[in-house]
Amino acid sequence: MPKKTKEEWKVYKNVFDSATILNLVKLQSQSHFDGLESPIALGKEANVFTALKGKQRLIVKIYRVENCNFNKMYTYIAPDPRFAGMKKRRRLVIFSWVQREYRNLLKAREVIRVPTPIAVKDNVLLMEFIGRQEPAPLLKDSPPTSAEKFFAKIIDNIKKIYKAGLVHADLSEFNILNFEQEPVFIDWSQATITQHPEAQEFLKRDVKNIVNYFNKQGLKLGEEGVYGQIIKN
Repeated sequence: MPKKTKEEWKVYKNVFDSATILNLVKLQSQSHFDGLESPIALGKEANVFTALKGKQRLIVKIYRVENCNFNKMYTYIAPDPRFAGMKKRRRLVIFSWVQREYRNLLKAREVIRVPTPIAVKDNVLLMEFIGRQEPAPLLKDSPPTSAEKFFAKIIDNIKKIYKAGLVHADLSEFNILNFEQEPVFIDWSQATITQHPEAQEFLKRDVKNIVNYFNKQGLKLGEEGVYGQIIKN
């Protein structure tokens, strides 16, 4: 696929603001991808597209600067020592939020399977495509063939990232891919280090969401027991 010129990017002028288009042009000029392919998810705060680099697919996640709830983002980031002293300014908070997702992915991929982050530029994040011809489905849309085995794999992943010093903080069937009966955790912007003052509450919420989902799949799980299993040495 030939690279787009700046003129060709104007087709997206009603989809992205001019700053976002410049970020995409910059990433393209650095040979990270050739061009956008098709949308996967269009949300209030972020849009997710597939992109091509030669015959290889990538994921491009674009945060919508004017739509993002930067106040909520700030409450998650402010206690994170990795972003100490950050001022509460919309663009700065949102760009730090995207940078945070990039850094969380780098850390998480050391211990579990997540989309490998490729590059980041302000409100644009490039990641590995998870899937074959089509993107791997969300767990909510593709229940596992064995709920018990899949649940065990999820808990093992949570344990590994917790031991590595991370809590996902937004884990549910909406943020886990079912890739050929293997869980892949996505959406890492809210993930925080275990030193965060609310890390344990975030972990308990993750556990509650996962337990609720798998109880609906026929398992009989208790939140406290699962939580204890994760935090024990």
